Amino acid sequence: MRFLDPALDAYAEAHSGDEPSYLKELTIETREKVESPQMLSGHLQGRFLGLLSQLVRPKVIVEIGTYTGYSALCLAEGLAKGGMVHTIDVNAALTPMVERYVEKAGMGDRITTHIGHGADVVPDLPGPFDLVFIDADKENYPRYWDLVIDRVRAGGLIIADNVLWSGKVTRPEREWDADTRGLVDYARAVKADPRVEEVLVPLRDGLLVARRR
Repeated sequence: MRFLDPALDAYAEAHSGDEPSYLKELTIETREKVESPQMLSGHLQGRFLGLLSQLVRPKVIVEIGTYTGYSALCLAEGLAKGGMVHTIDVNAALTPMVERYVEKAGMGDRITTHIGHGADVVPDLPGPFDLVFIDADKENYPRYWDLVIDRVRAGGLIIADNVLWSGKVTRPEREWDADTRGLVDYARAVKADPRVEEVLVPLRDGLLVARRR
């Protein structure tokens, strides 16, 4: 997932904002107790997500893919007064851990967890959306785009994680699996959509940031 030299990566983290203590604790617990800890957004990406949220000052954030809650906590940092993060995941087993850290961060009134598939939950969420973060099953990224694009306000952001997929997206098409195809199709759909302006940031495993015109 990391394409930058480890020394440069460490330098970037050292010269970025510090993580709150609860995020450091969450990182340690995730690595010790949860399967696939590389799915955690981590320090540098988390600070970037938090900064984007601070710039947008969203009232409604939709996150598709909670995992252990690191990115939701980062995104919640920029919420406007009375705002809410709606974070969605299919894995109910992690919800107690997520909610424990939400309370530890003092964000119980700003983050709501939803259990279910994003495609089932998103249509029932209140809009318009100010910021959407997509970080769930990769083959369904194009489906999630279609679900949210018309509900994002002008000036709002849609951010998709893992769009470089450890470099698999640059391999010949015959080597793609369903996840890789979903990510490539997503990037192509965003690029071709006149409703947004976009930039693919090669941070960690790649973030595709699209701004609604």
